[in-house]
Formats: sequence, C-alpha cells, structure tokens
Amino acid sequence: MGSITLKQVTKSFGTVDVIHPIDLEIDDGEFVVFVGPSGCGKSTLLRLIAGLEDVTSGHIEINGKDATSIPPAKRGLAMVFQSYALYPHMTVRKNIAFPLKMAGLDQAEIDRKVDEAARILNLSDYIDRRPGQLSGGQRQRVAIGRAIVREPDAFLFDEPLSNLDAALRGNMRLEISELHQTLATTMIYVTHDQVEAMTMADKIVVLRDGIIEQVGAPIELYRNPRNLFVAEFIGSPKMNIIKGSVADNMGAPTIGVRPEHIDVSTSEGSWKGTVGVSEHLGSDTFLHMEVDGVGMVNVRADGEIDLHHGDTAFLTPQETKIHRFDASGMAV
Repeated sequence: MGSITLKQVTKSFGTVDVIHPIDLEIDDGEFVVFVGPSGCGKSTLLRLIAGLEDVTSGHIEINGKDATSIPPAKRGLAMVFQSYALYPHMTVRKNIAFPLKMAGLDQAEIDRKVDEAARILNLSDYIDRRPGQLSGGQRQRVAIGRAIVREPDAFLFDEPLSNLDAALRGNMRLEISELHQTLATTMIYVTHDQVEAMTMADKIVVLRDGIIEQVGAPIELYRNPRNLFVAEFIGSPKMNIIKGSVADNMGAPTIGVRPEHIDVSTSEGSWKGTVGVSEHLGSDTFLHMEVDGVGMVNVRADGEIDLHHGDTAFLTPQETKIHRFDASGMAV
C-alpha cells in the first residue's frame, strides 16, 4: 500500500506563505510528478510529505492514517535526493546495505535484499566497487538501491537527475520508469523539467507560487491546459501565444498554437512570414519565423523541409488544435 492524501496542507516560513492550501490524492502504485518553475514549492511539498518539514496547517494521510505528526523514519517512505550522498569509503554493497544494518537485520537477510536490489538496478557487476570508481548514473542507481532495500510504501525523488549530463538523464529516465513498472510502488518525483514530467508520469501536478494549477495525465494537460501558465509550461517547444487583432479575429483575447500544430507552405497560407533561425535536427526542423501582424512564431516542421534564413513561407494553424483563453488567462 502506498496511497497518500493531502488535506488543506499549508506551509509558511514566518510571514511568507510558500504552500497555500493544497488538496491532493495520490493512489497506490501511481507515478506522480510535481513540476513547475524554480521557487514554486514542489520540493517543499515533497519534504512535507516526507516529514522533513512540519506542516503549518492541514493533514497528511499515508495509507489512510494521519501521518502529520509521525517522524520521517516511521512514515514508511524512502527519499532519493539530488546529491547521491554515498559513503566514499564503502563499497556499493555496503552503501546499499547501510540502512538495513542500522535497522539491525541479520546478515543473511541483508545479503538477500542487497543482491536483489543490485540485480534490479544492473549493479551486480559493480557490487564491490567504491563510489569513486562509478559513473554519475551508477552512483544514482546505488542511491536508489539504498532506498529499494527498505521496501517503502512510496519512493520520493527530489530532482535526482539534475547532476547528470543529457545522455545519462535520458537513460536514467528510462531506468526509473522501468523500476516503477517492476516494483509497482508509489513514486513521487520532483523536477523542473517538463520533458521528464511528460515522459515518466502517470499523473502530473503543475505548481506555481505554492498553488496547484492543474492535475492530470500528461496527455490531458497537453491537450486541455486549464490556463495560459499550464499551456506554456507543458510541451516542448513551448506553445505560441498570440494576442491582439489576430487573436480577436479567431474568437478570443489570447490564442495558443503549439509549434507542431502549424502547417507550413511555400505558396499559400493564413499567415505570411520570414524565416529567421532554422534548426535542422534530422527528424524535425524548428523554424523561428517573424510573421506579419503576429510576431515571432515557432514551428515544428518536417526534418527535410528546405527552408533557411531569409526565406518566405506561409503558416496555417490547424483550426481544431487552437487553444483559446479569456482575458484572465483561463481556457475558454
């Protein structure tokens, strides 16, 4: 079991409110990602669930029981931090085994759990190495292994991939997602990277200034953002936001069109523009175009499109994919 419920949870530091009243249901076995810009409160919210910070008001329930006042060590949760926090003088085996040794388990049980965690994380060949002999991704897997052996009700990840390069981040995203499928345990994952959120989550929680802006499956947030903030934050490249007479003529004070929902032609279209930067990436080409009466528009086009700096092209937004927002920024 690993269900977690937040009921009107708040957090203040002195007179500064960093988490406003939050209600949230996390089901057993879900992979939930907290995402938002720096300073939005996502790590603070994770620390409240872990018990590393005290709530100012409200209640946190774990498996249906009030855990608001329960110490961190007794909540049945395991946390993986951005920093690996491994003991440099200990081998991989001893690092993974450390929490079990501190809990007083017998050596045979410790060995069984460590070997199983190493197998799941593909660390068996490195079990006798020290952290200094491992890559960044391997060190992070050791940190995860140390959490796995505790057999928690839920795993809490606080930006665990931030210290890795781009290629390793991609690999570790897959490994953590596979781990979730293997263990079928609740996971809560904090990141500022919406690509991580979109590719890993069962459910995304978008935060801004300590408030939940929207909760839903990745494709739901992509297709139906409830406001301008979510619309711009979810999706890569970012949604084009257009205001003024062009938006008014399309039925709203503000419209949004994703770069992949704009058709490109060299002969005709709704908007005429000039190509600025053209990024040819093979599978895709990203065009940054200055469009008459609209401004800068980013377009995701076919990878083999033959358009370059200074070329004229015509754009047509796909009517069924246009997002409309009212004057307050809420989706129409």
